[in-house]
Amino acid sequence: MKYTTLGRSGLVVSTLSLGTMTFGAETDAEQSHRQLDLFTGAGGTLIETADVYSGGRSEKIVGEWLRRQSESTRDRLVIAGKGRFPVDVDVRDAGTSRRHLRRALDRTLTRLGVDHIDLYQLHSWDPVTPLEESLGFLEDAVRGGKISYAGLSNFLGWQIAQAASAVGSRFPLISMQPQYNLLAREVEWEILPACEANGIGVLPWSPLGGGWLTGKYSQDHRPAGATRLGEDPDRGVEAYDLRSAQARTWRVLDALESIAHSHDQSMSRIALAWLSAQPVISSVILGARTVEHLEDNLGSIEVALTVDDLAALNAASDPEPSPWPYGAMGRDQRSRQLA
Repeated sequence: MKYTTLGRSGLVVSTLSLGTMTFGAETDAEQSHRQLDLFTGAGGTLIETADVYSGGRSEKIVGEWLRRQSESTRDRLVIAGKGRFPVDVDVRDAGTSRRHLRRALDRTLTRLGVDHIDLYQLHSWDPVTPLEESLGFLEDAVRGGKISYAGLSNFLGWQIAQAASAVGSRFPLISMQPQYNLLAREVEWEILPACEANGIGVLPWSPLGGGWLTGKYSQDHRPAGATRLGEDPDRGVEAYDLRSAQARTWRVLDALESIAHSHDQSMSRIALAWLSAQPVISSVILGARTVEHLEDNLGSIEVALTVDDLAALNAASDPEPSPWPYGAMGRDQRSRQLA
């Protein structure tokens, strides 16, 4: 395992994180605990969860596992939580208001069986609650010892910049969780630059594009069987019809397969190695259904991609923005040469 600091902070985390969204849903408690054992045994330290994962069941599973660990093991871990969406409350009582976040954080601590967590993140922007109200809650939670650091998730570039400007030096705002993978690179246009400019470390979710970058899906056959899209072909941003209709998807998979063959590695490991090599990335969140999947993903830490490998993957996955503002014309307009 490798380690780095999270954003502009002194918090040291493993460069691979364990996401727990599958816990209590696609992965039962026993298999979830096996994943936690495997991850920590490999030197992993950052465990990512959220109250909305399986309606709180994920946090309970993590809490059950934590209670069985030695004090030294628990002390090595960095626990990250998130709040914003309704869990056992009226839908009108969701969001990032002080009222909702206070109760959400307290319930997260209870489910995890701890009195504080290292990192607490706003799970998404709330257009109803004033931003200062949400940031004021995070500041009080840091000062009250319930959390050590604060972060964001699924914010846009201007929202990140606004939050960072408002926070200043009041408390450490150090992380941002966006979707980022070879099939979803649009975050490079505004979101990643906003994070870099404000010392915010990036924790990308869905690094394998919901399973697409493993090579399990075919252009000729709709998915079936015990896979995420086999069970639900219309699932979220990785829906089969949505992804398969894009020529870029198949260019990326062809490039991945070729590079994986040349390295004698799985396509998953190549995709994860590419993501880990991107600027501003602090830790890549792995979200596995099975222990076998997680074991394969952890092996990406040993993959060293060449300059040519990275260039080939960058070319195949280029989202091809229009010339302005994010394409070549816009970039040239914003550049300046001194000689």
